[in-house]
Amino acid sequence: MWVVFSWVMTLGLPGSVLSKFGIREIQQQAWREKVALCGIAFVLSALTIYFIIFFNNQLCGPKLLAGSIAANAWGGVIVRGTMYKAYTASPPFNTLFEQNDGNRGGADVTQVFQLDTPASCTKPAVSKYAFATLPPECGSDCLNLADLAKFNFLKFETVVGTKENVTVSPIPAFEWNEIKRRRYVVLGQRVINLTPYFNQYPTPIANDPVDDFLRNAQRTGDGTILASKVEQVTDDVLQCLMEKYNVGVVSQLPMACIVSQLFSIVLTAVVLGIMFVRFFMALFFSYFASSKLAKEPSRVFNYYANAKAPKSLFNELEGRPVTPFGERFHSTDLGVAALRKRANAVSPVPHPSDLYTVCLVTCYSEGVHSIRGTLDSLAATDYDDRKKLLFVIADGLVKGSENDRSTPEIILDMMEHDPMFGANPKPNSYIAVATGSKQHNMAKVYCGSYIVNGRAVPMICVVKTGTPDEASTAKPGNRGKRDSQLILMNFFSRVALNDRMTPLDYDLFRKIHHITGVTPDFFELCLMVDADTKVQKGCLRYMVNAMHNDPSIMGLCGETRIENKRHSWVTRIQVFEYFISHQMGKAFESIFGGVTCLPGCFSMYRIKSFKDGNMMPVLVNPDIIDEYSTNEVYTLHQKNLLLLGEDRFLTTLMLKTFPKRKTVYVPQAICRTTVPEDFKTLLSQRRRWINSTVHNLMELVKVRDLCGIFCFSMQFLVFMDLLSTAVLPATLVTTYYLIVASIFYTNYADSLVNILMTSTLVLVIFLPAFLVLLTGKRLNYVLWMLIYLVALPIWQLILPVYAFWHFDDFSWGETRKVVGDDHGHDDQASFFDGTRIALKRWDEYEREWRRAIVNSHLKQQ
Repeated sequence: MWVVFSWVMTLGLPGSVLSKFGIREIQQQAWREKVALCGIAFVLSALTIYFIIFFNNQLCGPKLLAGSIAANAWGGVIVRGTMYKAYTASPPFNTLFEQNDGNRGGADVTQVFQLDTPASCTKPAVSKYAFATLPPECGSDCLNLADLAKFNFLKFETVVGTKENVTVSPIPAFEWNEIKRRRYVVLGQRVINLTPYFNQYPTPIANDPVDDFLRNAQRTGDGTILASKVEQVTDDVLQCLMEKYNVGVVSQLPMACIVSQLFSIVLTAVVLGIMFVRFFMALFFSYFASSKLAKEPSRVFNYYANAKAPKSLFNELEGRPVTPFGERFHSTDLGVAALRKRANAVSPVPHPSDLYTVCLVTCYSEGVHSIRGTLDSLAATDYDDRKKLLFVIADGLVKGSENDRSTPEIILDMMEHDPMFGANPKPNSYIAVATGSKQHNMAKVYCGSYIVNGRAVPMICVVKTGTPDEASTAKPGNRGKRDSQLILMNFFSRVALNDRMTPLDYDLFRKIHHITGVTPDFFELCLMVDADTKVQKGCLRYMVNAMHNDPSIMGLCGETRIENKRHSWVTRIQVFEYFISHQMGKAFESIFGGVTCLPGCFSMYRIKSFKDGNMMPVLVNPDIIDEYSTNEVYTLHQKNLLLLGEDRFLTTLMLKTFPKRKTVYVPQAICRTTVPEDFKTLLSQRRRWINSTVHNLMELVKVRDLCGIFCFSMQFLVFMDLLSTAVLPATLVTTYYLIVASIFYTNYADSLVNILMTSTLVLVIFLPAFLVLLTGKRLNYVLWMLIYLVALPIWQLILPVYAFWHFDDFSWGETRKVVGDDHGHDDQASFFDGTRIALKRWDEYEREWRRAIVNSHLKQQ
């Protein structure tokens, strides 16, 4: 259905035509889907603009009631819809018009004046009817309205008040009871007086449908609905009637206008309600809920510290059987002893709540300063060094455009290698996220420690080297960040489920066990950070506390602040955007336990959980891994999910797989990251983020089991976020329109709807400032907010429009530049031979390894 719709939206243009415009065959379906999505966004934006600017005006018409004079104003007379002051005119005109209408003012004296025939009544399609050519009743005694001006016969423009004169409109306004009493007729909001017509034609005119219409309207008093049922009553006919027989307007708004205003009020109330709920819930989370999450847990459950629980799923290793050499010895003794020898008393005191945590750092083209800053901050965290593992992955043999060495060389120079395995391990195979022959990749596993300030932290470094066939390519081994994450996820999944392992998995198992002293199944948490992120000292402790305090949490993130906030105007406009996305966006979502994006630069996941002594994989759940490791994507939707926003898609998968579990935000855990410093890089980054957001929200809105019900559900909020993202440019356009209208349009404030729209706008813009003030944390962020508001056209117009039109661009653009970039991890022309990668269980690998040791020992004898 979607494919057919995308073809319709692109007018069914054949592929040969698209090829002539430079759109290759492999890109054509994505281009069609992009046009379809942009078309949907355009329609939604047009509806938004129409509703805010035109909807109420169209149903209510011009503001005819603005300051109108009462129809029975004393001393006034009506001439073709305008009230004149007869009592102030010079004699004899002050008594010329007899006010004999029940001692009320506002008599219609149009028939005593010689007035020009309205242009609408001279059209051939109208003038053929009798009502259009009715002459005035005064005959040769008609007065000239223009001549009476010199006798002070003027329009009603002021009314004498008790304190000061009040300016009014000379258009008479009739109440319904007055309309019925005078036997006038209503057309829309206009009131017409057909008495002169019926005086001239007291009996029906044969074969005149308009005459029939007028007589029926006279009986009912309202011809608005009746006019739509008579074919001959055209717009020109109605225009002639309202100009020739006009006496004023209805003092009450028409029903259509009332309905439109009620609809606008209800919708505004819903928008304001959602906004205030988000605001106060974010405040509640900031003041109360977040502190309860981050506090030191009162109860600590450590599965592996439980005496009744087995020490490991791999009991042979943990039991340390006697080796063929006749002594109780294992290589782990070397690794742990070496670490303890290098560490000194500055290492943090172990805490009962400390869980074994792996800190994943994915690297691509970062420089020495960035990588060292990240590793230093992780190693210096206030956490037991023996229970955290630095797990660094270098995504291929690549060199950043500003580096003098390749990324793997930079990392390896920072770590101290363990003598047991040396500094040049052999590469091992694994199944990568790619297509064709590139699914076969190889990587080297280095083990050792990272030393900072006298503290030695266990460290594993995985370097993707690629197969020998790709040694001469631009980026050997490079398969992307998602592949790096899946190296770790697949490994811990196979460990948790005792599933078949690749050679790389077994190599990781041996070296992690060697350097940490425990088998990898002891690890329960995974902290993922980018290689340009610096975490604060206590962040790991706060995150682990939250995992203890709420076992239903499966993932969480901390607050990301900007490291280079003053480096350029581009970094300055991002400061408040980062602040509000955390303090209001993620804080509010945390109340529902559904943070929709755990950023890859700083997030923690629960590898597995325990209930009633049973282990349940969470991050490493096979369902999550299977979908996250999809290597063949065909639709634009799949490509935006998997190729642009891996971090957000991983969060989406976890919420889809475990809708009853939680993803939350822990503001006490803080990190700092480097953001784009030039506009070109920012444009590239936000293109990926915006497009990934749209497609992930499209996935989440289909999940029905999320927290809450109806308007108070996470599903409804996801839908509102998706809708607001699609109409973001239109929202800004209407915002500026309302601002300009409120300043330069004098009658703007006469409409209740306009007042509501403007008030909503002001609250939406300045409510974040109150959040800054009420939280009392960083008052200087009010200044950053002003900078953000100046740059609002960039955030809500330029970036979204650019991103929408580049829905079919799946590259990373300017975000990461390397030497010899070839822009791809695919090789669809070649075939992947899965038999080249051995898959065995741990015990099979272990027997082979021990058999090799025995054979080597026998040969030496």
